[in-house]
Amino acid sequence: MADAKKVQEYKDNLKVRAEELVLKGFPETIVKLNNILDTPHFRDRVFTDVHQDLNIPIPDPIVLNSHTDLPPAKKTKYDNSISKDGTKVFVLPTGSVSTNKHLVELVECVKPHIRKLVEDSNTMKMWISFMIPKIEDGNNFGVSIQEDTLAEVQSVESEAAAFFDQISRYFISRGKLISKVAKYPHIDDYRRAVQELDEKEYLSLWLVMSEIRNRYCALHDIVLKNLDKIKKPRSANVTESLY
Repeated sequence: MADAKKVQEYKDNLKVRAEELVLKGFPETIVKLNNILDTPHFRDRVFTDVHQDLNIPIPDPIVLNSHTDLPPAKKTKYDNSISKDGTKVFVLPTGSVSTNKHLVELVECVKPHIRKLVEDSNTMKMWISFMIPKIEDGNNFGVSIQEDTLAEVQSVESEAAAFFDQISRYFISRGKLISKVAKYPHIDDYRRAVQELDEKEYLSLWLVMSEIRNRYCALHDIVLKNLDKIKKPRSANVTESLY
């Protein structure tokens, strides 16, 4: 009995928190995200602002001496390991290659909002689940609204969790490109590829912040419009529309 009471207390507290999120928390978060998107970190920033020097110098070219005293019939064999396998890298002369500090700042700004969206959508998911009544025949229009809203919330939760994976994949991809630059320092295309990847990630982080804001707007809108049916799904009126 004591455990059952604690579970009920948890459900009741979660319902209170969820309704407070919808009525107060979501609007405050939307305004906050709009203000962040208007800061110089995201607004009107050009791609070159996120470029950063790799600190990998281009080594002097290797000069091969010609041996004029060799017999004409013999061909000089050179070690082609450099052209085939690149430059062997043991220690970079200028130290380590740091992460892009401009993008790290943006990542540290974005990640807390990703986490909050995951947590808030999880709270909304459990709240709606607790509101779904037992299965009965007939008068299930309100229940269908609950289920449709629940599906939307679950979709938001999954998308928000995927944003974390996107950030991890960026650092993995950049590390692989940096290793290519270190191994083939004379090839400018690898250096340019790093810049292009950084620009792409900057755009992706802006898009993530915009999508977080948009998801909060969508959740707030659909839940607020259907709040009565979510809280009391079964009634005599079955003609109301989801939207």
